[in-house]
Amino acid sequence: MEKIIMYTDGSCLKNPGRGGWAAILIHGKKTKEISGSENNSTNNRMELMAMIKGLEALKIICDAHIYSDSAYVINAFEKDWITSWQKNNWRTSTKKEVLNLDLWKRLIALTEKHRVTFHKVKGHSDNELNNKCDILARTAASQLPE
Repeated sequence: MEKIIMYTDGSCLKNPGRGGWAAILIHGKKTKEISGSENNSTNNRMELMAMIKGLEALKIICDAHIYSDSAYVINAFEKDWITSWQKNNWRTSTKKEVLNLDLWKRLIALTEKHRVTFHKVKGHSDNELNNKCDILARTAASQLPE
């Protein structure tokens, strides 16, 4: 199985507001950068979108290692919140509706297709590729009309 290293980040200029997402995919010595944006978005939505778009860009089934500063998304998988949400009809432990359900379902399907391992990185620190994703995401968001 091919191994892919992926860095992702999402950003909103205001939360909610103009949002951007970015992913950097590394396969051996090849690197690909992708990014996009959406109006009326949230930071969490953009974090999810970055991972989704990164995984959707893979042409074959891969062993994907995703590096992200999104504790929200990583904890949902690593602490098995997703299983609890599904058992509770997509409600959190406080009985609130899980937001961005459309994106969660897309991301779950992709993690079932690929073998995904999540790695938490500290945001806005010395992680060069996470910082680059942040710049790409902010740039994409800033190109949207206000």
